[in-house]
Amino acid sequence: MRNILLVAKREYLEQVRGRAFKMTTFGVPLIFAAILGIAFLSSRGLGAGKHLAIGSSDALLASEVKGQLIGDKDTKTKVDVISPATSADRNTLIDEVKTKKIEGFLWIETPQGKAPTATYTSQSSGDFITGSRMREAVNHALLNASLQSGGLQHQAAEDLVKGIPVETFQVRKDGSVVKSNATASFWKGYVMAILLSMTTMVYGMNVARSVIQEKTSRIFEVMLSIARPADMLAGKLIGVGAVGLTQIGIWLVAGAIILGTPFAATILSGDYAVHVSALETVLFPVYFLLGYLLYSSLFAGLAATCETEQELQMFMPLAAVPVWLSFSLIMVVMNDSNSAWAVGGSLFPPTAPIIMFLRMASQVPPAWQFAVSIGLLVLSIVSVLWVSAKLYRVGILMYGKRATLPELVRWLRYS
Repeated sequence: MRNILLVAKREYLEQVRGRAFKMTTFGVPLIFAAILGIAFLSSRGLGAGKHLAIGSSDALLASEVKGQLIGDKDTKTKVDVISPATSADRNTLIDEVKTKKIEGFLWIETPQGKAPTATYTSQSSGDFITGSRMREAVNHALLNASLQSGGLQHQAAEDLVKGIPVETFQVRKDGSVVKSNATASFWKGYVMAILLSMTTMVYGMNVARSVIQEKTSRIFEVMLSIARPADMLAGKLIGVGAVGLTQIGIWLVAGAIILGTPFAATILSGDYAVHVSALETVLFPVYFLLGYLLYSSLFAGLAATCETEQELQMFMPLAAVPVWLSFSLIMVVMNDSNSAWAVGGSLFPPTAPIIMFLRMASQVPPAWQFAVSIGLLVLSIVSVLWVSAKLYRVGILMYGKRATLPELVRWLRYS
């Protein structure tokens, strides 16, 4: 046990003191904060302060569209109405856009006996926000005008056009009814799944690279004089895993501080409001550790059979297949968290950490499924560690020749 702790301490301190660890651990939260800050500042007044014009032969329709556009006081939109409008007025508006007197104009045609048509002309082809506001304003105005022409009062037509907001609620297992948000649930599960897959893969690769580097530097020959191969592998897994937990812990603290700021609260509100439950907080490190141990023990065994990092890289697409499979099921899982695919993916050890958190974002699975999922993960880790330790014991001292499949089988037999 002493040798395991010594190796773990060496691995931990070697990576924590490295420049890469410091830059990623503290750089990622700073970059994330900068991105949120830029998104907040750049979105303020986005699409606001526009000077627009509306040309139409239907004065009532043009007036309704103007009312829709200037109804949002935050946009501070100035709208000129030209009605009835002629082709000469259209040419004049084009010249005004060209000379930047106005940002753009909406031209509405109302041919007799046909459906109205509308075009929006501006200097920028990428002003999708104003274009979207125009489409919404025209559609609402057409419906509003039609309702009023049918005898409905103006305010009643406005209320009908606005529609009725539909709130969503979820019935929990204890019978309580709580407010839910499908958009927030999707993004929460997606982000946590990415964080799990990214960290487990990255630190699993760190273990593999560490094996390759020490193997090529022949430092193993010195280390083996004081420690058994199994102790060295166990210490390496513990040390690198502790580095991962340290980094994630720092990120979580920094994330909580950043998300508590006013500009983050403004962005992450409404459909993007995210709430993390106590169960998710407890299970996240559990599934991280189990996923990390599974992937890192697999990568360590692979690395022991390789001669160079380039050779190891060739195995990475194969090792990443479970991650790709997990994300290919994301829409199925989020749409029906109790489907056969969702349950199977959350119990299958290579995909369990990611799929289980995707399911939890939508609906908390039964307790027995958590127990089976974690139990199968533990059994898989023990099995993969057994194979990897045998490959590791022989492979770390093999140089100059790539191991063939029959040779790997012999390693498992006589080690």
